Amino acid sequence: MSTPYEILGVSPTASADEIRKAYRKLAKRYHPDLNPGQPEAEQRFKEVTAAYDLLSDPDKRARFDRGEIDEQGQDRPQHRYRGDYAGARHPGGATVADDDLEHIFADLFGSRGFGGFAAGGRAGHDGMRGKGGNLALSLTLDFLDAARGGTRRVTLPDGRMLDIDLPAGIEDGGTVRLKGQGLPGIGGGPPGDALVTVQVRPHPWFRRNGDDVHMDLPVTLAEAVLGGKLRVPTIDGPVMLTVPRGANNGTVLRLKGKGIRDPHAGSRGDQYVTLRITLPDQPDPALEAFVKGWSSAGYNPRRAMEGEPRAAPA
Repeated sequence: MSTPYEILGVSPTASADEIRKAYRKLAKRYHPDLNPGQPEAEQRFKEVTAAYDLLSDPDKRARFDRGEIDEQGQDRPQHRYRGDYAGARHPGGATVADDDLEHIFADLFGSRGFGGFAAGGRAGHDGMRGKGGNLALSLTLDFLDAARGGTRRVTLPDGRMLDIDLPAGIEDGGTVRLKGQGLPGIGGGPPGDALVTVQVRPHPWFRRNGDDVHMDLPVTLAEAVLGGKLRVPTIDGPVMLTVPRGANNGTVLRLKGKGIRDPHAGSRGDQYVTLRITLPDQPDPALEAFVKGWSSAGYNPRRAMEGEPRAAPA
């Protein structure tokens, strides 16, 4: 079975940025929307996404490199005992933080062992009462799911399933607190909380900058020269964008209010579309013949680089 590094085509020493770039390149190539009716491409896209999910998480990547988990993120047999409670991936993406081990062992064996609480009961000999520990959970979302928000289900280590409401526009690394859904309290104290940290997969086309969304839009030479209306994807679905006549490569157009919704202010950012003039992959004889006969009337786009003197002011 191929390793996540081999699937993404990167070395085991690759940086996080190199891994991200490799994923974006492969995701663009195999995305189901670009390969309709091709199950091989869809399967390849799933493999690439699973590999990125593992390698983009520093903890999971470190555990994989140490041989503690396999390519699917599952614990290897020799690490099963500790992995069941420390960083193991559970259904729904739930994990338990190492600093909560003491609380878990107390629940299992009826003893704190570290904090001076007596065995055989929740409260110690001094009747101490305290809040339960927090659970650290992780949830991986696609870019569009994070942008749009909605309800997602997570499974806790004890098997409980919770539906959580994610605000539209939650960022990568954002945390949702589920009050009272953590570990049981001590001596009748209140339970801790569950902290769900969101990880957002990169999108093949969209990039986020604050509340704005950026994307590159390939256009033909004719579309750039003549202008017109083009169908452009947004996080809410495709819209029509007007390209002005004579648009240049790198021209940036704005779609107002088509960006990310601010979960606090309720306002929305914009979407910025950068035009990228793209020629056909195969040589086009008609285009070549036109260019050979075309005159730009002395236009030189490298004039400033070549040090040509500017005309003196009149």
